[in-house]
This record gives sequence, C-alpha cells and structure tokens, in this order.
Amino acid sequence: MSRVLVAMSGGVDSSVAAALCQREGHEVVGVTLKLWGGPQDQGCCAVSDVDDARRVCQQLGIDHFVFNYAAEFERDVVEPYVDAHRSGVTPNPCIACNRHVKFDVLADRTRRLGFERLVTGHHVRVVERDGSRRLRRGADDAKDQSYVLYMLSSADLADLWFPVGDYRKDELRMLAAELGLRTADKPDSQDVCFITAASGRSRFLAERMELHPADLVDTAGRPVGTAPAVELVTVGQRKGLDLGGAPGRRYAIDVDVADRRVIVGTAGELTAAGVALVDHRWSEVPHTGAVGAQTSAHGQALPARLDTDGQLHWETPQRRVAAGQAVVFYANDEVVGGATAARQPV
Repeated sequence: MSRVLVAMSGGVDSSVAAALCQREGHEVVGVTLKLWGGPQDQGCCAVSDVDDARRVCQQLGIDHFVFNYAAEFERDVVEPYVDAHRSGVTPNPCIACNRHVKFDVLADRTRRLGFERLVTGHHVRVVERDGSRRLRRGADDAKDQSYVLYMLSSADLADLWFPVGDYRKDELRMLAAELGLRTADKPDSQDVCFITAASGRSRFLAERMELHPADLVDTAGRPVGTAPAVELVTVGQRKGLDLGGAPGRRYAIDVDVADRRVIVGTAGELTAAGVALVDHRWSEVPHTGAVGAQTSAHGQALPARLDTDGQLHWETPQRRVAAGQAVVFYANDEVVGGATAARQPV
C-alpha cells in the first residue's frame, strides 16, 4: 500500500475519495487549499469548506493540513482572468486553477513530500492501454469533469488517482451517509469561487480594471445600439445589449475591445463552420481526423474533424465559440486532447 495525499475541498466527493483510499489500506493524509482571501459567498474553498474537510478527516482518523496558495492563485488564475476580459477574451478560471494550481503546484509538492499519488474527488476515470494512460469520462455523465481536466497528459496521470470516477453521485452520497460523514448531504459548489453572487462579475472586474462602453453594429456595419462595457460582452450573449427596440433576437457574434465595438447578428449569423484553435494540449500525440468536440463543461461532444494544423471543422455548423474557451476532443469517452478557441473574424 502507498502514501497518498487527498485534496479535500470540503465537499462530499473528496470526502468519499479519502474514505475509499483508506478502505483500500493506504496511508491517507488530507489537504485543503487556501486559495482566495477576498469576499466569497459561493464556489469552493470558503472558510466553512476548510472546516468541513478538517472535521471529515477527524471522522476518518487521518491528518489534515491547509496549504496556502493564495499568491499562486492570484498570479495564475485571478490576474489572467482580469487580463482576459481586458482583451475581449472569455476565460475559464476553473480550468486555469486545475492546470496551474492543483495539478502543477500541488502535484509537485505532493511528490516532494514523499507521497506516491495525489488523489482528488473529480468525476473522471483513467484508462491504461499499451503502457500509456488517457483520461476517460466519469461514470456519472451528469457530473463528468473530464472537460476541465483535458490538459492532463499520460505522464501526469501516472501520479494521480480519481477514486470516485466509477461512482454515480447518488452512490457517493449513500456511501458518505453510511460512513456518517458530515458532508453527505452538502450541496455541490457552483460558480467561480472569487466572484460573489451579491456583487457579480461586473463589479469584481470594475474594481480591477477600467470598463468602456461599446457600440453595437450589425454584420453590415450599421449602428444598432450600445453596451455598457465591451469588456463584459462575450460571443453568444443576448442579454445586456441595448438594441434600441430592434426586432428579432440578436446575439454578440464578435467582440472588438480595441475599437470598442461589438458585432451582433441573428442566430443563423452566430453559427460557424469551425473553430480556430491555439495552445493545443494532447493526451499523448497530436490527433487528426474525426473527434467529438465539447465546448463547455456541461455540453455535449459534437461530431467534428481536426485537420493537420490542429484546427477544428464541425460536421454541421455550430454556434460560435467565444475566444478563450476550451474545446476538448474525445474519441468515444476518452480525452485525446484539447485547445483554446481563438478569435474568429466574422
């Protein structure tokens, strides 16, 4: 048996992950990350979450520690989030947190402390084939988190363990209840941890950057309205755009921060034949040909093809993907890689 470090968010998934490791006879230590020191009323990693994780560890009879990565979180997640909006890009901070904090800084510290594996409560599985590893969707389709972990390579997965990936959420809650864990009925965390529900994204960004009004124009360049802040508009957005009573639904289909202009169009004009991609990450080697491509954490993987330059072409035109969003490639239920959407001119 081995020494494992379990990242414990204070939720039921990581609580059960620790219990499953202990059940198999491993030496288990729990750790909770202190990431955000500002106002917080949603998401994970609040003070109450730390307390829940600590008390679960007490119930299991294992040690619990808190690692302070607030500086790394500010540098690698919060600052890039603000910079992305400043340049008209729609970021995914949860992917950045997983990439730079949990599976970089924490994974490195796990090895340096002498633990054999880092364990998390993510709903994913790992498949091994011919000496290599690949991320696979979790057993519970509704809770699958492979999209936000697409950056993990075969080498990364060698030191990671996701024990809850084979369980449905209701099974995990039942197991937690059987063990008497205090997190058994705790609601799942939602939304971005550093954005409060009370203040929202606009106030958070306004306190950290200057916001500028934008002109709205149609695809022919004709003025049709205004938006209060170009930095807050994302491709596909409909609400918050003052179209001056123009008939029909219009959506943002391109955001130009430099010119403080947003192009709006109909649902048909919002579709595109493919997605321009940058910053590719592969499970093993670059992939070409048919894939299922997923563009949001809870979306569906749709039929597409990757060309030899790593650009994506839909089998059937789909809604435009906002620049900055992840596009993850699947072969059946296995992740073969992913990339970041780039801005596509209309």
